[in-house]
Amino acid sequence: MTIILNGEPTEVDATTIEAVLVELGYGDAPIATALNETFVPVAARAAAVVAPGDRLEVLSPRQGG
Repeated sequence: MTIILNGEPTEVDATTIEAVLVELGYGDAPIATALNETFVPVAARAAAVVAPGDRLEVLSPRQGG
């Protein structure tokens, strides 16, 4: 199915946020996720279902100054 990942159309087979992250190689990286503009905490990712056309944002912390 096609989802919008960080603004770009992306093909995935997985149907939950947790599985999408594994499929795309994020593994256990320290990241934040939002599905259709709603924050999804780590504990809820396994139950958060992703459907075709959904918008998934994946953000990682950065150092800077």
